[in-house]
Amino acid sequence: MRAVTTVGKDLKAMFTKPMLAISFIAVAFVPILYSGFLIEASWDPYGQLEKIPVAVVNEDRGTVYEGEELHVGQDFVKELQDKRDFDWQFVTAEQAAKGIEGNQYYMAITIPRDFSQKASTLMDDKPQQAEIIFEPNGDYNFIAGQIGSSAMKDIRAELNASITEAYTRSMLSQVKEISDGFAEAGSGAGELKEGAGKLDEGAAALQKNLAKLADGTAKLSDGVAPLSQGALKLKDGSRSLAEGSGTLASGLQQLTQAGGQLASGAESADKGASQLVAGLGASAEASNKLQQGLEQASSGSAKLEAGLQQSAKGSSELADALKAAEAGGSDVSEGAAKLFAALEALLKANPELADSEQGKQLLAASRELAEGSSKLNVAQRQLTAGGQQLADSQRQLQTGAAELNAAGKQLLAGGTQLNAGQQQLLEGARQLQSGTGQLSGGMTQLSGKLAEAAAGGADLAGGAKTLNGGVSQLSGGIGQLAGGFGSLSDGALKLENGAGELKNGAAKLQQGSDELQGKLNDAASQTAEVKDGDDTVGMFAAPVTIKEDNSRKVENYGMGIAPYFISIALFVGGLFFTTVVSSRESFQPEATRFGRFLSRTFIYVLMSICQSAAAVLILLYGLKLDVGHAGHFVALIFAASLTFTLIVQALVTWGDQVGRYIAVLIMILQLTSSAGTFPKELLPEWMQAVHPWLPMSHSITGLKTAISGGDTAVVYQQLGYLSIYAAIALAATALYFTLKGRRIPNAAEPMQPAAELQA
Repeated sequence: MRAVTTVGKDLKAMFTKPMLAISFIAVAFVPILYSGFLIEASWDPYGQLEKIPVAVVNEDRGTVYEGEELHVGQDFVKELQDKRDFDWQFVTAEQAAKGIEGNQYYMAITIPRDFSQKASTLMDDKPQQAEIIFEPNGDYNFIAGQIGSSAMKDIRAELNASITEAYTRSMLSQVKEISDGFAEAGSGAGELKEGAGKLDEGAAALQKNLAKLADGTAKLSDGVAPLSQGALKLKDGSRSLAEGSGTLASGLQQLTQAGGQLASGAESADKGASQLVAGLGASAEASNKLQQGLEQASSGSAKLEAGLQQSAKGSSELADALKAAEAGGSDVSEGAAKLFAALEALLKANPELADSEQGKQLLAASRELAEGSSKLNVAQRQLTAGGQQLADSQRQLQTGAAELNAAGKQLLAGGTQLNAGQQQLLEGARQLQSGTGQLSGGMTQLSGKLAEAAAGGADLAGGAKTLNGGVSQLSGGIGQLAGGFGSLSDGALKLENGAGELKNGAAKLQQGSDELQGKLNDAASQTAEVKDGDDTVGMFAAPVTIKEDNSRKVENYGMGIAPYFISIALFVGGLFFTTVVSSRESFQPEATRFGRFLSRTFIYVLMSICQSAAAVLILLYGLKLDVGHAGHFVALIFAASLTFTLIVQALVTWGDQVGRYIAVLIMILQLTSSAGTFPKELLPEWMQAVHPWLPMSHSITGLKTAISGGDTAVVYQQLGYLSIYAAIALAATALYFTLKGRRIPNAAEPMQPAAELQA
């Protein structure tokens, strides 16, 4: 309880003194002032590059490429003017040099005179790389030079892509022209193939016909000798023809006379044929009428047969009904007889009834009934016999009608055949009439022609004599023809061989032109498939793009460096507080060791809480620091501040000024080894070994994770490490007050002794 009282009295004594209270408040804001200024100054330097002046010198003179002017340097300058990544100052070479010397520009970019000329040598045998001269002003500001170097890499990549795009468009346009050329060449090869095919066919036909010609001339040469012999025979035959032609003329004269007699007989035959046609026409008409009568008779006999079938069926049914009626009449007759016998016996048994008038009448009536029934039965028997005879007669009539119908059908078929024969006979007679008419006309013409033939026979006799003279001349010409056929046969054989070689060449030409056409068409098709749109050109210029995953990206440089600056500020705040408030002595002279431990520790913890609260409020609501997980961020601020404060308290409590010196050394070591700026893998190996053992390493890691909204387990792990450091520091402070806890005045303490403060 006394220790708690010491804490309360120390707090009261400290905050009742204005200077101490102001000092406490001022120290509480030291971390946020330190970290706030650092973060604000480094918040987004890469977002304000347009304020950095850069000199741009364009000395490019341009060039002519494929008949068009090419100004790559000028195009590059226009792109820089449009982008405004930096404060581009387009100046001359002299102005750029003076600006660099006078630290007016952070860097200079120079486009040489031959830039376009070298850029157009890509398709040459020895292409030359186009160069851009980049001159960073490292003496003025090293970081600006590094930023410029990084920007130049992007500019170079964009410029390369632009030049590649221009080359690609030119190359693709040439590919299209080549494709059109291939297509035209393919069409020409197709025409060549078609012509070669026709040439091959013509050569084959020529060879075939020449072979026939050679064979024919050989045969013709062989046949000339028989022809000569035949000419001699023809000469003899022509002599015989001249003699026979006289005999022929005499015979034709006689034949002309006989032709007149034949013409007269043909005219008589034509008249007889006309009469025959007329008689057969009348016979055909009578046959048609007979056919119609037979068809009507056949139809009547069919109807008669059907009627007799129905009548026979009715007669049979009547006979059956009469038999049934006869059986019923017999039963009635027998019943009437039995009734009469029964009445007669009844009357005999009853004399009174027999003597009565009614009995007599009844007996007489029953007698008449019995007699009438018997007569009726006899009549029914006769009627039944008549019905049976009628049914038998009907059956016989039906059978006769069926036979009559069948005979009628046969007669109708015969009449049809007779009618068809009459028609055929009539047609034949008409044809005979036509033939006799033609015969009569022909005989008349024959008679005239025979007269002409007689005159021709006389002419033939004269021509035969002339033929005999011509045959003599023919025999002499055939001898000359035999010599010419030998020469013709040799020439035809040579032409056949030449035509064979021409056919082989034409076949090879057709095959080669076919293959050439296929290759040219394939080349045209493949080159035509090459796309020359903006997408294809862009793919050639920049085949690979980088897709950035921004899920863990820090928005700006200030957000990335904030964990480092915050950790430094919190450590400096704890160290600075030891120069204002004693870490050993209490305002109460009678305070116990434990009371002084609680009082000092509570004041340091209170200062840590105030520093953390101020830092959280200013960072989150003043600087608008965007954190992924605010709860984890606040917890880490408080944990880091408390850990650093307790570590500094333990060092200063044990070593006083030496402890402060050690704390400064630890802070310096943490500045380089905590990986707040560069990755730990870039540090020297001994710093990488020290890195895990430094408390600031864990606060920076935890704050980075909290700001980016990363893995929660990492935050809890870093909080655990900081808690271990805080517990060790707190235990070290407690150990000091346990071992060396008596009050020792120290002139170096900034606080006044408790007695003077009380006075």
